[in-house]
Formats: sequence, C-alpha cells, structure tokens
Amino acid sequence: MKIAVEGCAHGELDKIYDAIRHLERKDGIKIDLLICCGDFQSTRNVQDLRCMAVPQKYQKMCSFYKYYSGEKVAPVLTIFIGGNHEASNYLQELAYGGWVAPRIYYMGYGSIVNVAGVRIGGLSGIYKGHDYLKGHFEKPPYTEETKRSAYHIRNLEIFRFKQVQQPVDIFLSHDWPRGIYNYGEKEILLKSKPFFTKEVADNVLGSKPCEELLHHLKPSYWFSAHLHVKFAAVVPHISENEVKKKTKFLALDKCLPRRKFLQIVEVEHDFEKPIELEYDLEWLTIVHNTNHLLSVKKNNQYMPGPGCEERWDFRPTKEEMNFVHDKFDGNFVIPQNFTQTVVPFEEHDKCTGGMQPQAQINPQTMVFCDRLSIDDPMSLLLNSPNDSCLESSQNQIILIMSWLMTAWSYLPRRLSLALPSPQNSDVDEPMKNPEEIMVSSDCVQNHGLSHFPSPRDSDIDEPQTIYDNGFSDRVSSTTPSTDSDLSPDLEPKLKKFKRRNQSVYTNSEDDG
Repeated sequence: MKIAVEGCAHGELDKIYDAIRHLERKDGIKIDLLICCGDFQSTRNVQDLRCMAVPQKYQKMCSFYKYYSGEKVAPVLTIFIGGNHEASNYLQELAYGGWVAPRIYYMGYGSIVNVAGVRIGGLSGIYKGHDYLKGHFEKPPYTEETKRSAYHIRNLEIFRFKQVQQPVDIFLSHDWPRGIYNYGEKEILLKSKPFFTKEVADNVLGSKPCEELLHHLKPSYWFSAHLHVKFAAVVPHISENEVKKKTKFLALDKCLPRRKFLQIVEVEHDFEKPIELEYDLEWLTIVHNTNHLLSVKKNNQYMPGPGCEERWDFRPTKEEMNFVHDKFDGNFVIPQNFTQTVVPFEEHDKCTGGMQPQAQINPQTMVFCDRLSIDDPMSLLLNSPNDSCLESSQNQIILIMSWLMTAWSYLPRRLSLALPSPQNSDVDEPMKNPEEIMVSSDCVQNHGLSHFPSPRDSDIDEPQTIYDNGFSDRVSSTTPSTDSDLSPDLEPKLKKFKRRNQSVYTNSEDDG
C-alpha cells in the first residue's frame, strides 16, 4: 500500500491533492491513502473560522468547504488528526472520529482504525500541562481561553492508548514525542531551527505523553508535524539488552512551495482486503470499558492506577472483546454516513463578520455511541450546567459582540454599498501550480520495499542526503530556493512567519 503522508495541511486540500496527482503522473504510481498530521482546518463556513485560535486576519476559508458541500470529492481516501489550528467546534462533534466530508475521515480525540490490515493510531491536539488532567469541558461559543484549551490533549486518551497490547503499524501525533531529536540528525535540525536550541538542551521540546506512548506502543512508523520542518529519526526499542524493534519517525513541513511537506511511504498490507476504513476491535473494547472515566468538567480528573480499589487495568479480555464483537455483528467497516449539518460557505460570501455557532450534536457520533453503548461528550456538555457564572457571562458577551459584528458586515449589503475586498494578510506565499511544489517522493526503504524515483523538472538537481534511518531526502524544485530570489514584499512576511514559530510550546501561545 502506498501512503502519502502530509505535514501541516492548513486547509490547502486542493494544493495537496494536486501534489499527489503530480507525483502519480511523474512516477507512474497510484496513492492508496493520504494521512494528514494535523492543522487540517476543516472549516465549512465563516462561523467555523471564528472558532479557530488564530487572529481574524489569518482566518482564511481555503478549500475544504468545497469537499464538505459536495462541489468536489477527495480523489484519495484521507484520514487526519487534529492540531492546534482547527475548527474545534466541528471536530468536537466527532469526539470518537467521523467523516468530515465524503472520503475524508477525522480520527477524533484519539483512536485506532484499520485500513486493509494496516493498523493506524492517531492522537489529536498538542500537549499543555495545565489542561492535561482536565475533562473535555469546552463547547462553543468559546472564550479566548477555551478556544485554545479545546485542542489540548487529555490524560484520558493517553490512558486508553496505554491499554493497547496488539501491535500498531503507524501512529500519528501533531506535536513531536519529547526527546525524538536525540535519535536523528539533531545538528541539522538546530541549524534550520536555531531557536529550538535551548528547548532541546533542556529536553522540553515536544510532548511528554507522546514520548510515553512511543515507548509503549512501539509502532513501526510515527508521523508528526507542527514544527514546520522535516526531520527523520530511528528509535530502537531495547528489551533484555537487545533491540527487539525499531520505530521510524518522520516529521514533515507545512504545505508551501519549496517545503518538504509530503512523503510517499510503502507499507505491507492485506491484499485480500479493500482499501477502506474499519473500526479496531481492541480499541472499541477499551473505549467501552473506560467510558465511566470520561469527564466533561473543568476540574482535574485522575486516571486509576495500582493500589486503587476500583479496576485500573483495562487491557481487554477475550470475553470483553467478544461482547463488543457481537454488538457490531462482526462488521467493523466504518459506515459512509456523512451528512451536512450546517450551510456551507459559498464563493460570493464574505469572510468578514460572522459569529461563533452554538454547540450541536453530530448524527454520526450519536449512531456510534448508541452502537457501542457509551456517552457522547457533546451530549453530556449540552445537558450539564456551565461550570461557573463567569463562563456563562463570557459566552453571552461573545454572542452579543459576534451578533453586532455580523449585523455590521451585512449593513453595506443592505444599503447596496460596495466594500473593498479584504487584503490578503496571510504570511505564507501562495502556491501557483503543482510544478512549484517541493515534495519528497521517495519511498521508505524497509523490508525490501521498492524505491520510486523522485520527480525532476530542473536541469540541476539539488544535492541528495540519505539518512541512516531509511528516510531519503531527495527533492526537486522549479522555483527559486534562496532568499535572494524572493520578492522584496515577501521577505519581511517570511521573517514574521519565523518569529511566530518561536513561540511553539510556550505557555502563552499555541502557534505552529
């Protein structure tokens, strides 16, 4: 099975799919699956944009809404995890995973799915210690605080992953496992990202929970994004003074020209099974067994451990797995039950104004929870009082201010006045066509897998670097690759973009 792995998508679905078509034509291959490692930005309309934790001037509709409305259909089966630039209101409706559009599947807060015998796990969000022990208490309309805490990972999902015993082939996280830089070309990483030097020296760059999962699950591959740089590593898992298994780690960049944001990986799969998504029986059983640990409160929620009077080991037994197997009648194919629940954005709509939406329940989650006999977090939130009068007051203020902004945005239209179009304030350079895309199309060399040549469009190829870990770094470019080739207008924007990334993993910001 040939899998395209994408770093940060940032809503640029059209460009990513164009890049995949370009590689398929150049190399004469067929991509079976696309995996996106966060910052997917599944924004359906202006209301979803207002739920993203970025300044309003950077809230761009991009192209996902076309796939949600049915104007376009994803050319390849796509799965993704959430990052820190998301329409959190939409993703919260699908806490256990679901279709955000036809052929585009979100993996929820955390889950494991199967694709033709390949077992893929994914954890959405980024780690922040001050929210790690809390329940999933957020719901729209968000405050500026909850707009960010909504995508912070919680200990419940980590606890559930630690109950997994069966082998995992691929694992996805948005931020990196802490300490992963010690297993790759750390000097090259710090040369391209010098502002990581102190965090690497202090061993605080990345996610500690992901580090724990890396050494517990020991997946064959681990893919991440978030830091907007390509980095490869190999992690040996030692048992009884012997390396029993290795994890190949790869982080990829953001979808931009001349950036290494896409990698083609070939993994072994069950040829007798179709390329379709299936629920994982062990994971379903773990979720069912730990449903009582779900919290939608803002206070800390501690997971059980050794010494507790209650059960703390939720590794599924054969009897428990048989019980869940019978609930699903042995059919674990994820149903194609996507339905539109909001009015999608249209080309003539403006991205200005708009208010945050009210929380709502998604029919897909209702069906899943009923089938597995578990609670829907959003349903619990809607049926429980606010944590405090202050939060209620803040939400009311947000609604009033959003309503005023919406009314003001429609006033010129009612008066038949022409408004100037908003200036494009995005700091990223627009992508013109697939030929300008910087991609890495080499396949991973592992278990005798075949090697595909990278596309070459220029007469002079860039130097090739082969890492010892098996990931090759061959790229091609038809666009200028030096800062001197950039237009004067673009240079200061790129510098500003780099400064924004310096605040990744600080307590004050969640950029990246």
